[in-house]
Amino acid sequence: MDEVNKQTPSQEQPSTSQCVDCGKCSCGGCGARCNLDSYNWLADVPGGKNDFDIVEVHFKNTRRGYYRNSAHLDLKQGDVVAVEANPGHDIGTVALTGNLVKLQMKRTRLRPDAEILRVFRKAKPADLERFEQAKAKEIDTMIRSRKIAKDLGLEMKIGDVEYQGDGNKAIFYYIADGRVDFRQLIKVLADVFKVRVEMKQIGARQEAGRIGGIGPCGRPLCCASWMSTFVSVATSAARYQEVSLNPQKLAGQCAKLKCCINFEVDTYVEASKSLPKREAVLETQDKTYYHFKTDILKGEMSYSTEKGVPADLVTISPERVKDIIALNKQGIKPEHLQDSDFDASTTSSAYGDLVGQDSISRFDNAKKKKKKKNRGKPQEGKPARNAMSEAPNNGNVPNNADTFPKNRPPRDRRRNGDAAFVRKGPANFSENKRRQGRRGNIRNENNRHQ
Repeated sequence: MDEVNKQTPSQEQPSTSQCVDCGKCSCGGCGARCNLDSYNWLADVPGGKNDFDIVEVHFKNTRRGYYRNSAHLDLKQGDVVAVEANPGHDIGTVALTGNLVKLQMKRTRLRPDAEILRVFRKAKPADLERFEQAKAKEIDTMIRSRKIAKDLGLEMKIGDVEYQGDGNKAIFYYIADGRVDFRQLIKVLADVFKVRVEMKQIGARQEAGRIGGIGPCGRPLCCASWMSTFVSVATSAARYQEVSLNPQKLAGQCAKLKCCINFEVDTYVEASKSLPKREAVLETQDKTYYHFKTDILKGEMSYSTEKGVPADLVTISPERVKDIIALNKQGIKPEHLQDSDFDASTTSSAYGDLVGQDSISRFDNAKKKKKKKNRGKPQEGKPARNAMSEAPNNGNVPNNADTFPKNRPPRDRRRNGDAAFVRKGPANFSENKRRQGRRGNIRNENNRHQ
């Protein structure tokens, strides 16, 4: 009985991995978005869990805050708490505790003189019920506020609305290309919805992360799955990676440069430091070669005999390029661009196009027509179609092999004058007419007797 009583309080505690909205993660009310998860990798370190009295609390739309645990509550990651707000209180989810919060505050560049609000208590059922009622009004508020902004003629788009935990305050997230004078809008919104209004501008990347979607890689958007902070992306990062500067391929669903362009640019920059300059021209005894392209990670450089055109491409290693540049500076021109002990099989592709499936013009060639099967050829278990021509001539039956071919076509196709079958008939035109007249006489005699 005592064991049951000991287990009962732990069962009533909220799960440390549940979210306010979805109930599956500790992202602090993100709905379908779970990019606010944090992993406390110092949780198992002795003395590294409760030495710091400030905790990190996550809210909706990647909003986070740091609150002081002045009541010394036993807070764990995923606990739903009521924190101090101005005015009233707000509801959020604990994301980090312990000494790891110090590093997080340093990373977010929180000012030392910033005001640290307090954690009131763990959320009670009454707090959660009030919070759910406030969240239920968010969609209707967003739709009505969009119409109000349109009636006022403001060049802005209200993307989302977030109510405070007690319902006394609402944050309106909007997108705008330029500055917007929304003083009149705030007055109208406060009068219509009877709440304190706060306007917060977000960028196109934050809007795409709020909506979510599937990227061209087939995976959920990074801004909607794990990214919470954004770094500016420049086209120079695409140039370092030898990526085609095509705006349709470089832009993401937010119409900005893809964030994933920055993921591997450091590796490419580090690898390109050991490569020779691309402006160098390689001289041989018979040709002059210009740089065409470089495979940085594979360590290969291709040179062409014409600038910007793939003519007589030759792929060599960077070490060979350095050797040729050094020889050209000494006034020596090698006989060939490739080294004498160069193995062509090393630069060949990993697979061979055995069936021609990679050819662009494989569908241009017309398919050859199959030859028609010999109709008169006997099949297994079946007699020949023209049995008279195959039967032996015993003197009683005339042999018409010279005038009637073995592959004689059907009568209806011969009457239609098919050129393919007219050629098989007798070469003499009068002989053909004589046969037709003989057949007509025979038919007339049969009709007369009937």
